[in-house]
Amino acid sequence: MTGRSAEGEGPPVGTGTVLGGYRLLSKLGAGGMGQVYLARSEGGRTVAVKLIKAELAVEAEFRARFRQEVRAARLVDGAWTAPVLDADTEAHTPWVATGYIAGSSLDHVVSGSGHGPLPADSMRTLGHGLASALADIHRAELVHRDLKPSNVLITIDGPRVIDFGIARALDAVPESTLTRTGMVLGSPAYMSPEQIRGEQLSAASDVFSMGSILVYAATGRSPFGGQESGNIHSLMYRITQGEPDLGGLQEPVRTLAEECLAKEAAMRPTAEEVAERLRPEETGVAIPPWLPAELIAELGRHAVRLLDTDTPPSGSGAPGRTPEPARSAAAEASEEASGEPGTRIEPSSEAPTTSVRARGPAADDPGAGDGASAPPRRGARRGRLLLGLAAGALVLGAGYAVGSEVLGTSNQGGGGSAQRESDVPKRFLGTWTGVVERGGEPTGQYRRFVITPGERGELVARSVSLGRDYSCDSDGKLASSDPVDGLRLDTRVVRSVPEGKCSAIGEHTLRPGGGGTLEWEAGGRTATLRKVTGEERLSAELLGEWRRTLPNGGTQTMTVQQAAPGKRGVRLVSEGGGEHCEATMTLFSAGDADSPVRLGPPALDREASDGACVTGASSTLRVENGQLIREFPDGRTRTYVPADSPG
Repeated sequence: MTGRSAEGEGPPVGTGTVLGGYRLLSKLGAGGMGQVYLARSEGGRTVAVKLIKAELAVEAEFRARFRQEVRAARLVDGAWTAPVLDADTEAHTPWVATGYIAGSSLDHVVSGSGHGPLPADSMRTLGHGLASALADIHRAELVHRDLKPSNVLITIDGPRVIDFGIARALDAVPESTLTRTGMVLGSPAYMSPEQIRGEQLSAASDVFSMGSILVYAATGRSPFGGQESGNIHSLMYRITQGEPDLGGLQEPVRTLAEECLAKEAAMRPTAEEVAERLRPEETGVAIPPWLPAELIAELGRHAVRLLDTDTPPSGSGAPGRTPEPARSAAAEASEEASGEPGTRIEPSSEAPTTSVRARGPAADDPGAGDGASAPPRRGARRGRLLLGLAAGALVLGAGYAVGSEVLGTSNQGGGGSAQRESDVPKRFLGTWTGVVERGGEPTGQYRRFVITPGERGELVARSVSLGRDYSCDSDGKLASSDPVDGLRLDTRVVRSVPEGKCSAIGEHTLRPGGGGTLEWEAGGRTATLRKVTGEERLSAELLGEWRRTLPNGGTQTMTVQQAAPGKRGVRLVSEGGGEHCEATMTLFSAGDADSPVRLGPPALDREASDGACVTGASSTLRVENGQLIREFPDGRTRTYVPADSPG
């Protein structure tokens, strides 16, 4: 017999209500699991908050499974999903907050807005993004179970997958409750054969659904027809017994879609295999953004509208001045019985999202950015203007102005007046760095904190999260402090490279560790942080101007200047193929006997650049035999010689 939770009347929840520090701004829609609201945190982050239906909340088994699935979903890390930021699974009305993504659902783009099926040039990026998202979800030991066009968001910088993991909690709900609430899990046209048969689902079920989505995106129809082609039983028969209609698909997507739609789960490729086979090719030739120009313009307008959503007063029954907020994927997805919006926050600290895809003269990185002695601005091409609009719209859609403060060094354990009162124990003050792990395994990420004195509610920490192809600079407010339990921080992003690449991963904790270390944890990641002592300076042999020849016959010049960590000490200028690209790289660490010099990814200076320039990965620097070696996370290297060398 299904257990029940207490069924008393809880406080009314609606626009103006504050849940866990998130004020509900306006209702985005309602679905089978509950209602979804646009909300904003005390720090100004824009999120989507899903409120679970009372009929489901009273089921004790549902709550238990919901609690487990939210915990697992918060571990999903990747550029192609909407992060789960926060939740209260014990509240009278359980809720979960996800980052808000300013985009439109694939269902809306293909069938509802007049754009129609995506062009062949867009399909490779779509397939790579979908497969990468599923790979991240599957690595967290989750199965999406409800992948369909309304749960795929189309954004300026690529697709995003939403609403993953939580649907499994419905397995614990009695059939009578599902019938009463009208909750139907899965969209029949995108179900896998094993899902239709009611069998236990694996990651392969999601791969089948992805194959169906690829057909829909390219043709505007599902591979087995919809319910309009007959009743639901006929549709389910076609999925389990019939052959898919792949007409209209082009290679390489066609072959992969066919493999994904294999009837036997064991015959399908894994999501990781699909992602690798559809990885964008590095041709060294400039290509346009991944979406048609008119669709990018619509997404940009959509993102800007989010800024017009005012924060209503507490408990108000209506939002402040609230236009249709983004009417994005969130609203569109929630119009279906089982489609709940998951969305992404503005740039907010830890997990990466992605940037506009384009190729420039140097396939591994662009030129340099806002360093000293930048040349006069060149005339902007229409293509560059479009890229600039896209990136700007993404930042605006995030609802957060990217700040200019960068992370420096604070080895004195504080700074400011010696008389200043502080809730931060002296044990925590200073600069700390460490390698990020998940489950005891390195993630390829690095973390740096500068902690200063301050009181509760004040900014006491600045941090950098350095990933393979992104760098996130954050400010942290002190939420609580205890000499034993440590610090809890509420963070926000102040700078993201590339723009719009970063999103929050939830609460940060810093606790005392052994041997004078600090133990950091957030969003399922951990790091042992060691205190930096002494002055951090680049070795003199690194300084100066270095040059290498590009594959297209052009040149790339790297200028390395003395700089403190957090400062932009490296400038890249790439010239060739009729294009000029400039970018800067921020110093993450100056290196020592045990670790190399680490640099963040290039930050493109769009005003000084002329052409479709490519942003590259983070890197390390070292000098060998009089040459400068720049090494990327995947092991590739680039060799530079002194600029004044002959030849």
